[in-house]
Amino acid sequence: MSEALFEIRGLKKYFPQHSRSGIIKKLTGHVRAVDDVDLTIRRGMVLGVVGESGCGKSTLARVMLDLIPATSGEIIFDGHDIVTADSKKKREFRRRVNMVFQDPFNSLDPQMTVAQIVTEPIKAHKTLKGKEQLYRAVDMIEQCGLFADQIYRYPHQFSGGQRQRICIARALAAEPDFIVCDEAVSSLDVSIQAQVINLLLDLKDKHKLTYMFITHDLNVVRFISDEIVVMYLGQVVEKAPKDKLFENTRHPYTEALLASVPVFDDDSNKIRLVLEGDIPSPTNPPSGCRFHTRCPKAMPECSERVPELKVTDGDHYYRCHFDS
Repeated sequence: MSEALFEIRGLKKYFPQHSRSGIIKKLTGHVRAVDDVDLTIRRGMVLGVVGESGCGKSTLARVMLDLIPATSGEIIFDGHDIVTADSKKKREFRRRVNMVFQDPFNSLDPQMTVAQIVTEPIKAHKTLKGKEQLYRAVDMIEQCGLFADQIYRYPHQFSGGQRQRICIARALAAEPDFIVCDEAVSSLDVSIQAQVINLLLDLKDKHKLTYMFITHDLNVVRFISDEIVVMYLGQVVEKAPKDKLFENTRHPYTEALLASVPVFDDDSNKIRLVLEGDIPSPTNPPSGCRFHTRCPKAMPECSERVPELKVTDGDHYYRCHFDS
């Protein structure tokens, strides 16, 4: 088994909520966006992260990359605690990690050329000098499926799929080890999605990258991931290698997510678990199991006691009182 690149221990991110009466601002509570998450990401793997909107997927990624500070917990990257690291180590950490966002148009400066966009992280981290920066930029956009003569064009002169390729080239420019793809293909046409996913996998092998792939699309996450994490209301409720998770689902929430995927099989008599209602507020999460208010299998114990994280088959983790 390959060594751990990221080790997340007891990670929490709470956002304070205030009410205002005139000039007086009073703390009324916290939004528990990420609540006591433990996670290990091995070098060279693709970790898929799924869950409904508001479950904490993107916040978890941003805290891991030190884009927003953690409330508590440890973020161990390649053996070093990023939370307590000095400015020099944090600067090196930020060179070795990067992110590809959902909307390629809003994440690119419309007043910058492709050359300026892709060389920006190289200049910021001073990995290359002079003409070598431009040569690196040309190499990266060509690896991402664009042409060298397009390097002086602006973002509005490209299609959505091409703009996302520019974002990927920029993410790779400073030679990182770890990249978060936050809904990186969800805004693209289906045919373009397939091209970009295959590009990401080719680049992963070529540059020995590790990915964290956040998505709502369970078919995409099954194709690209080695392991999958399911999040609900700021917590990890199930984590397993992709084949085990899809073939032997242990948590009712995961079961409901899988049941939401369209299946064109008129002969199937399997009863599909339907997920009803909205996700509760992370400001005041339900007692006991956080999923019990929507779980069709819930029993009185579920609202009274917080379920422990169980493990089966050595590497299949799930947070539920009962075995499925």
